[in-house]
Amino acid sequence: MILNNKRLASLTEGLPPAYWLLWSGTLISRLGGFVIPFLTLYLTAQRGISISQATLMVSLFGAGSFFSQLIGGELTDRFGRRPVMLLSFLVSPVFMVALGLATDISFIALFTFIVGFFTDISRPAVGAAIADMVSPEFRTRAYGYNYWAINLGAAVAPLLAGILAGYDYMILFIADAVTTFIFGLIVLFGIHETRPEASHKNTHISFKVRIQQLKREPILLIFSLIGLFVAIIYMQGYVTLPLDMQSRGLSPGEYGAAIAVNGFLIILITIPISNMAVKWNRFRAIAVAAVLLGLGFGFTVFADTLILFMISVANWTLGEIGATSVAPAIIADLSPPELRGVYQGIYGSAWGLAYFIGPIAGGWVYDNLGRSVLWYGCLLLGIAIAFCYLAMSAPAGRRMEHNQPNS
Repeated sequence: MILNNKRLASLTEGLPPAYWLLWSGTLISRLGGFVIPFLTLYLTAQRGISISQATLMVSLFGAGSFFSQLIGGELTDRFGRRPVMLLSFLVSPVFMVALGLATDISFIALFTFIVGFFTDISRPAVGAAIADMVSPEFRTRAYGYNYWAINLGAAVAPLLAGILAGYDYMILFIADAVTTFIFGLIVLFGIHETRPEASHKNTHISFKVRIQQLKREPILLIFSLIGLFVAIIYMQGYVTLPLDMQSRGLSPGEYGAAIAVNGFLIILITIPISNMAVKWNRFRAIAVAAVLLGLGFGFTVFADTLILFMISVANWTLGEIGATSVAPAIIADLSPPELRGVYQGIYGSAWGLAYFIGPIAGGWVYDNLGRSVLWYGCLLLGIAIAFCYLAMSAPAGRRMEHNQPNS
């Protein structure tokens, strides 16, 4: 029992009770994330919308997410973490239910965009709050655990949604809204404002001046640009990989089995890797992750059976876990207290932008230049990204040291 208590203490070291409330809220809301995975099916089967229109609706959710993270980052720094989280978790349920009730395509489009906006406006606030709560040496663990909660919910929610949809699709919208609302109640009654006192002096600064501040932050913009290319590679696992497997004679069910390796590994090893990563050099770790991501997709060139595709997915999943655990910690370490929300928002929006660029770029390369160019291109891009991360290590390290006393 003593050994177990010591083991638990080592796993939770540096993570305060307020962090675990945020973690619990994340898990609850993600376990109820029913609507988005089934939105295309719902719109085509229940609302009689064409496939092209349905995919456009889903892209509107992504558009809302992209803009919300930029705006959410600014609001997070200007008004605090807690108000932005409450705005997200208490408003988005209303429009989630409205989306389920909407029958006219114009209202469906409007509500989908609004749901995307208010759902993800909280991301910079949550990221900044974790940076406020957790000291730098434990941030990789904190973000890794949060990423694990997100993916556990993402793995379970579609299974539950499939059962509930068999009874009534409206249940999905109501249940999704309820779990998000519960997260809002956790924030309302359990979490105090975490914004550092040093950042309060900047709340009166105009947006124009804030933009000028960001222009003096090249490390953030470069790191976010690199993150955009990481996300574009990652997107191929959900856009061109199923097309490639189909061209090799594999069924949609076999693609489902291959991509299930991704979720299984994330749930299985994210927490151990996050704990080990506490001791790693941030930029060396994320450089290795970029190489693993590139190698995983590059290996797809040689895949023609389900087992080989599974090996490919397993390889790039290791890179995904490393990158998504370390990158938010780097952003938190780089950001001065008064810009933590903006930093998180800009980096998050780079991933949002990849949801637009990734499918278009990958599809064009696959159609016009062939599968080999696509997968070898992912490999070379992953290696190039790794060198970029290593090149950033020294200047970023100096910036982190500068921020250390104010963290």
